[in-house]
Amino acid sequence: MEIIKTSIPNLLIIKPEVFSDPRGFFLEVFAENRYKEAGISSNFVQDNISKSSYGVIRGLHYQLAPYSQSKLIHALEGKILDVAVDLRKNSPTFGQHYAVELSAENKLQFFIPQGFAHGFSVLSETAIVSYKCDNYYSQEAERGIVYNDAKLNINWQIPADKAIISSKDSILPSFKEAEHNFVFSI
Repeated sequence: MEIIKTSIPNLLIIKPEVFSDPRGFFLEVFAENRYKEAGISSNFVQDNISKSSYGVIRGLHYQLAPYSQSKLIHALEGKILDVAVDLRKNSPTFGQHYAVELSAENKLQFFIPQGFAHGFSVLSETAIVSYKCDNYYSQEAERGIVYNDAKLNINWQIPADKAIISSKDSILPSFKEAEHNFVFSI
């Protein structure tokens, strides 16, 4: 596998080794020892899968510390634009976001460490997204930032009239008003 560093510290793209032949392909989605060797030492405890239609925008979600979650995300079917926003106080990239296209075709994974808000938009007819988390879901610690925050200025690659947003996500606070308690460390 190849580890690709992004412009935001600790935010990584993983390009797995894919073995293809006329029968199809094989790839190793996760092996703890190989990820630890690559510097990803999260102890994943929960796996989640979501299925969404074109135009769905989910996020931006996170959980406050000590319930924060690192996530390892990939698309099993279809294509998404996956977005992470740095919420770590004192980070040189605090308030910046990074977006990467994940698809069943490119087989890329996105590692988002604790201290980031996460969201994605569905760019294909449907998408099935899988993500590992290193902490359990906590309703009490759940927080978010509205997807269309002007300061973040995220291009979700979905026309406004085609965007499908849950009622819960549409009333999330702005970046400036959002509660977060993360601190940057190398």
